[in-house]
Amino acid sequence: MSHRGALQGLHLRYREWGHRGDVLTGALPHRNVTDPIVNIAGYRFVDLPDRDDLRDPMLEMCMELGLKGTVLLSPNGINFFLAGDGDSVDAFLQNLESDERFRGIPIKISHTDYQPFRRMLVKRKREIISLGMDEIRPSEFTGPHISPTDFKRMLDEEEDIVVLDTRNDYETRVGSFEGAVELGIPSFRDFPEAVEGLPDEYKSKTVVMYCTGGIRCEKASAVMLNAGFDDVRQLEGGILGYFEECGGSHWEGDCFVFDQRVALDHSLEETEIAMCFSCREPLSPEEQRSDEYVIGEHCPYCVNMG
Repeated sequence: MSHRGALQGLHLRYREWGHRGDVLTGALPHRNVTDPIVNIAGYRFVDLPDRDDLRDPMLEMCMELGLKGTVLLSPNGINFFLAGDGDSVDAFLQNLESDERFRGIPIKISHTDYQPFRRMLVKRKREIISLGMDEIRPSEFTGPHISPTDFKRMLDEEEDIVVLDTRNDYETRVGSFEGAVELGIPSFRDFPEAVEGLPDEYKSKTVVMYCTGGIRCEKASAVMLNAGFDDVRQLEGGILGYFEECGGSHWEGDCFVFDQRVALDHSLEETEIAMCFSCREPLSPEEQRSDEYVIGEHCPYCVNMG
């Protein structure tokens, strides 16, 4: 069967799924009947010369299944954030697995009692995570992964490592690992320049980098290795994977996510962090109580930006 034909097979025989860690082997675990919406996220860097042919069948499938969210397709991979009822998510994942290039993609799963996305989009992009460096191809070269449990052990034992946050400044403000180096970047495209400003002594140390779900570190680790850093490791599954395996140990605050939930705690539950509708900055409960915060109009960040 062609790749396109595999994704067009919408009427599929139902089968149960099984789950090992956060890697799909077949099922959605721990489904809570009080939280009817299943949220999934996954990515893979893989050559997709037929990217344009994949878009319409995938959009048709997602629409027919009643899913909402975003699928990004680029010549170098796929990235998706989707939500819907459990059976629809099962069917999507089964269809995805019918294309050998997408088999075994690690899937992040959480549950909500409402739909966190407003619409269904399948976008064709140049990159599934924008960096602007064509020479960085994670499917060919990336840094080694470190498991959440091994990373926690390093932190428990206070090993001499550099913990590097690759996320944007508004994300790090919501929460981060204790003692992490934050780059203060407004966009991931600023990461390569920020790396140039890191102390030279870091190049001989073990650097463990992290982001929300792992995708940015695939490229960020390659950038750092190319820049002469000797030992660069990326946290497998990102912050959300760490929460699943290790809870909130060594973490301070919440984790920003790119949907209507805005932020999750270490139990993967939605928190009280809100987002300004005007400037899109995340707002703590304290900031929401500010006189400068008027829902739908402005917040303290809008005011300070003039």
